[in-house]
Amino acid sequence: MYARSTTIRGNPESLDAGIDFVRDELMPAVRGMDGCVGLSLLADRESGMCIVTTSWRDRETMQASAEGVRPLRDRASQVFGGEYEVQEWEVSAMHRRHEAHHGACARVTWLRGEPDAMDHAIDTFRMSLMPRLDDLAGFCSVSLMTHPAEGMAASAVTYDSREDMVENRESARALREEFATGMGLAVTDVREFDLVLAHLRVPETA
Repeated sequence: MYARSTTIRGNPESLDAGIDFVRDELMPAVRGMDGCVGLSLLADRESGMCIVTTSWRDRETMQASAEGVRPLRDRASQVFGGEYEVQEWEVSAMHRRHEAHHGACARVTWLRGEPDAMDHAIDTFRMSLMPRLDDLAGFCSVSLMTHPAEGMAASAVTYDSREDMVENRESARALREEFATGMGLAVTDVREFDLVLAHLRVPETA
């Protein structure tokens, strides 16, 4: 399974219009493309930063969609009022306690390390870190997306509510630092978002 994320650093005042565009126009168009499995939207109302992620059956359909997606992405960036950055990923891990519902929030962590160490880091994430996240109050799901050739990774942990996410900040920070230090990874950014649209439809991984 593969994913493409578009990070838009938009204008907070344009956020609602951007969300409407993604929900009403972009999502139906993209989900109608061959190989598209789903779409999610994360939004930070304070900064205006949003992440639109689409999931794809395989690398080939993701790459084949590039031309069709581009004008939709350009239009979304105009509506949100900001520049965008695109990254393509392998979906390396996914675990859900249950489906996300209204009011869910997510904390996203970006990491970077040596490309040769990524396979070991993915295995450790699955076997050691994921079961411990399951114990956090309000935990909903966790995903790990990687770009092994560039030594890049992004993990999203979803909670039932913002209160749960805030309550678990210190526990999550300790787990994050333990994992990153043990794997020789650098945490390059951590941000918190509202989970506005949750239709990514990525299957569970063992």
